[in-house]
Amino acid sequence: MCATSLMIQGTCSNAGKSLLVAGLCRAFVRRGLVVRPFKPQNMSNNAAVTADGGEIGRAQALQARACGAAPLVDMNPVLLKPESETGAQVVVRGRVLRSCSARDYHALKPQLLPAVLESFARLRAAADLVIVEGAGSPAEINLRTGDIANMGFACAARVPVVLAGDIERGGVVAQLVGTVALLEPEERALLRGYIVNKFRGDPSLFDGAHPIITARTGLEPLGVVTWFERARDLPKEDILGLAELAGGARAAEGERPITIAVPRLPRLANFDDLDPLVAEPNVHVRILEPGQPLPPETDLVLLSGSKATLADLAALRREGWDVDILAHVRRGGRVLGLCGGYQMLGRWIADPLGLEGAPGEAPGLGLLEVDTVLEPVKTLALREAEELATGERMQGYEIHMGRTDGPGRSRPMLRMGRDFDGAVSSDGRVMGCYLHGIFAADGFRRAFLDRIRRRTGEEVAYEARIEAALDGLAAHLERCLDLDRLLAIARADDRLRC
Repeated sequence: MCATSLMIQGTCSNAGKSLLVAGLCRAFVRRGLVVRPFKPQNMSNNAAVTADGGEIGRAQALQARACGAAPLVDMNPVLLKPESETGAQVVVRGRVLRSCSARDYHALKPQLLPAVLESFARLRAAADLVIVEGAGSPAEINLRTGDIANMGFACAARVPVVLAGDIERGGVVAQLVGTVALLEPEERALLRGYIVNKFRGDPSLFDGAHPIITARTGLEPLGVVTWFERARDLPKEDILGLAELAGGARAAEGERPITIAVPRLPRLANFDDLDPLVAEPNVHVRILEPGQPLPPETDLVLLSGSKATLADLAALRREGWDVDILAHVRRGGRVLGLCGGYQMLGRWIADPLGLEGAPGEAPGLGLLEVDTVLEPVKTLALREAEELATGERMQGYEIHMGRTDGPGRSRPMLRMGRDFDGAVSSDGRVMGCYLHGIFAADGFRRAFLDRIRRRTGEEVAYEARIEAALDGLAAHLERCLDLDRLLAIARADDRLRC
């Protein structure tokens, strides 16, 4: 088997490429094809652990799910995890290569292209169709040299390209025409059509623009994708998705929703833990922006994962959230820390080798009797676990570089086979663990929320909700796009030459 392929590139970041690829993957799977997703280079601290023991961007894990396939490192061979404003950890085929500055990475990119192409070839050999997602915009001409994310990859792999423009931002005609104008002739030769994404209202109002775009670019229109409201039910790809989490909870009449406060720290990572909580009725997830105090009605403070734990702990203190959290606990409130958040709840954190920034150490919040030392070997593993307090089962993943120990470990939060994870305070109101994904387990999530406040009401089956949203997205794209034409474009890739 050797797959045909198609690449979706955007005119800008957050144009909806990830969602389009996920929906197309599910749509073509429903047509009986073996489909796989691929993104040569992604930048995100929201990573997923793969079945083959590495890490990739969470968007590609969702796309793999849309295909009915286990996520693999080949689906996202290069992952950049920002550690500062100018530097990132470089993950290649699921494993950390090194940390480097943006300038150093620009020089490193050409050396990574062979690994990218090898991963792509392996996926093609096991599928009927590979749908590729670009990153950012192909028209960033200052980054064109050595590009492996957009046209650099498309030319090397001979993959036809469809451009997606974001009408929600305005100026979509200029986005599409300007992007094509800035490409080199050999890059324009790969373009086959365009999609207008995120249209609100009557799409026929855009009919008059198609002849103008085609005249200026030579590209055929492949459809206008109208706004898909159920996208809110799908896990968020990156930090931009956090804005959607600030919506109000659907509380029953006369009830106050459970309020979960999440400080938005600069290097927040793996915040997909929040998605099942956002989906719950009678739960209000409050993302605290810098300058916002902890709301007085907070029931639970959730400290999520971090790509730079010491730096985020310092940021938490700068905002005064440490004082708010300690006062919240004194008032009888609850706190949960996941991964980096778990480390922050301990007595001490040390990074002697400078793995996440400058070498250093700092006191934690002191709410759990544990200490953490960051070590160079990263733990990457899929796990099954049981919460000791309730016996509820769950599946999740570990993705961290720290080793945590101390007397607080004698009261663990989870059992994982013969191992234990996490710690719980003596009064049971503060707890933390390394396992991500625990709230996706419906039984555990409900038991956990019930401990905060007993209530009855609508229940959410989170995994079923994601599957329904993917099916709905696939059906939506069937209505909005010419999928037969997209498949014909993909099947023509063996005739392309760059």
